[in-house]
Amino acid sequence: MRITLNNREEIIEADQLTIDELIKYKNFTFRLLVTKINGKLIKKENRKNAIIKDGDNVAVLHMISGG
Repeated sequence: MRITLNNREEIIEADQLTIDELIKYKNFTFRLLVTKINGKLIKKENRKNAIIKDGDNVAVLHMISGG
């Protein structure tokens, strides 16, 4: 499957996967993440059911706080 992840093209050996699976696959370890599929915000509690398909534009962004 070919997707755009954080504005970079990625090829993943799967027909589809969930946001949770992608986070594990790419080893995103930050606790606070914002996730989107094709511009639609995916809440944390919905990540296990949010399916990524070939051609999707996916964003996984780290929330950083500071002062």
